[in-house]
Amino acid sequence: MTHAFRLTIPLALAALLAGCTSFGAAGPGTNSVRAAAGESYAGANIAIVELDRATTTRLAAASRASSFAEVFGNGGVAAPLIERGDMVGVTIWEAPPAVLFGTSGSARDGSLPMISQATAIPDQRVDEDGAIAVPFAGKVPVAGRTTSQVQRDIVGRLRGRAHDPQVLVRLVGNEASNVTVLGKVARTSRIPLTARGERLLDVLAQAGGPTEPVEKTTIRLTRGAHAATMPLDAVILDPAQNVPLRADDVLTVIHQPYSFIALGAVARNAEVPFEGSGLTLAQALGRIGGLRDDRADIRGVFVFRFEDAGALDPALAGSTQATQDGRVPVIYRLDLSDAASLFVAQDFAIRDDDVLYVSSAPGADLQKFLATLSNVALSTIAIKNSL
Repeated sequence: MTHAFRLTIPLALAALLAGCTSFGAAGPGTNSVRAAAGESYAGANIAIVELDRATTTRLAAASRASSFAEVFGNGGVAAPLIERGDMVGVTIWEAPPAVLFGTSGSARDGSLPMISQATAIPDQRVDEDGAIAVPFAGKVPVAGRTTSQVQRDIVGRLRGRAHDPQVLVRLVGNEASNVTVLGKVARTSRIPLTARGERLLDVLAQAGGPTEPVEKTTIRLTRGAHAATMPLDAVILDPAQNVPLRADDVLTVIHQPYSFIALGAVARNAEVPFEGSGLTLAQALGRIGGLRDDRADIRGVFVFRFEDAGALDPALAGSTQATQDGRVPVIYRLDLSDAASLFVAQDFAIRDDDVLYVSSAPGADLQKFLATLSNVALSTIAIKNSL
């Protein structure tokens, strides 16, 4: 039995050594990831970008450039214009002695003439030519103009016919200057704009607000050929993003929970949700329990992302092939052996669908193999002692 036992030990060790290649890591090593630079994926070239202050500054600028305030502007609120199909009311006053409008008389003491009433023209709908009819002024174009502009036009047309005419033009029924609100709101509707100048959150409130939690809601604003998307949380926290709306804007409210995926030598491999207001890389590492001390390569913290080509360094973007939708597969690398990298981690924003991957240290797999070998040896000795 002793001879058989002696044969068992080398056979077990040989089998263990032969299978050592099965002691794989949780994913590619640091050098393997860095070697992916220039490889093709989905018709594009993979780019490796070192995370530093210059990179985070460039990404922050690109993010601001796609915000509501930058895309649509946050200028002064403009009164809605009169458009075809709107209902318009016109009232005309004429100073005494009235020639065309109103009836004139005299004060009780007979000293001064007076006007007994103004002349209100019946409300009328702007016709297909974009005009309305005003007595003694003819057909007045109003589409695409403000009420003040129309008032001045009518006064100019009546001057010389009526005695010192005064005109008031009112937008009685706003049928054209509306904002369409769709998606996850209490009431999908078309909301008319007024001279008050409704902003994004005003219109969202009139639609009954989002039906999903604020931190899981995204707003997409479309104006003509331009569109931008922002988390509702970010719009609420930054008043500059609460932009004034214009006629025919489309506001789409989307239920979109944000999350990133953590893989590799971290305390917890999981899909991790986060708020629409944003999450930094430092916060993301904290939420997954940080790196594993016994396995992680502190020089191998990577974020995999499909990045807009415009957010990359022009020198890199010019030499990189993008996908058909203009995105580039980018791997951002953070070297945590540098103390300054912790500040960079606080400036780098995690985005929805990012993959955070931490590679294993070069000796981690060998250490795991030796630990397994030690356990087998101890088990073998225990068996021998029991025989």
